[in-house]
Amino acid sequence: MLKKLNLGIKLNLLLLSIFIGLVLTGGLVLSQLLEGYGEKVVTDQALILIETMGSVREYTNNQVNPELAERLENEDRFLPQTVPAYSAREVFENLRKREQYRDFFYKEATLNPTNLRDKADSFETEIVESFRQQPELTEKTGFRSLPSGKIFYVARPLAVSEKSCLRCHSTPEAAPASQIATYGDEHGFGWKFDEIVGAKIVSVPAFKIFNYAKQLQVLVIGIITGFFLVAILLINRFLKVSVTKPLKQMAQLAKEVSTGNMAGEFDHDSDDEIGILAKSLNRMKVSLEMAMNMLNSETN
Repeated sequence: MLKKLNLGIKLNLLLLSIFIGLVLTGGLVLSQLLEGYGEKVVTDQALILIETMGSVREYTNNQVNPELAERLENEDRFLPQTVPAYSAREVFENLRKREQYRDFFYKEATLNPTNLRDKADSFETEIVESFRQQPELTEKTGFRSLPSGKIFYVARPLAVSEKSCLRCHSTPEAAPASQIATYGDEHGFGWKFDEIVGAKIVSVPAFKIFNYAKQLQVLVIGIITGFFLVAILLINRFLKVSVTKPLKQMAQLAKEVSTGNMAGEFDHDSDDEIGILAKSLNRMKVSLEMAMNMLNSETN
């Protein structure tokens, strides 16, 4: 079947095959590169945020808590500002008020929290349990699907590392009266020193990064397609002007020469392969014309 096709169609089929292979291979490689870059971006964002929240917790525990400890004993109203988890959560919620961070989340997911807003859901409970079962595990990352889209999370174990924490979380009798008055005596007790009671989890919106990566992939493939189409048009134009058109003219002249019409010339201005062929055909025509003249003179 290919033998019946002209040179232009054969070349276009070859270029089309190359283009399809290039798009498939390049698209796959580009997809993997962009996906890897997207994961790196969301990972870096999450790590920066979780380190920042860790610093807020340390500041609250070392600077704020000692200053407010006396008021915590004497006042009827509990001061949540003395709790590192509360400070970290409030700082992050202030950050989320900015448009570019509204899809970011921070939670100290706890199995038995004092404040029920920190209660771990089923997904977060699995993360906490993995830390409890593997004490050597210091960090866990992954993706989670939410109604708003795909998010990337970084989780770190939350352990009772300070004995001062047990004052509010060991027994209701040991807890400040203001804490009992605010949160009751049913939740957030029974914690033990060095026990992993929860997980600090930062979640960042991965769907935005990956959507941008997909758009970039489509754009790059579109640009490659555009360049390739322009290249095909230019190659076809060059092929028509420099190869197929001169060859057709030579074929027509050769046909006329074969019928005895020696008036035509194989004209080609270039010194390329087509030009060399034209000169060779002209020499052959001259030789044929001389042979025919000699034959005619001998006959006469």
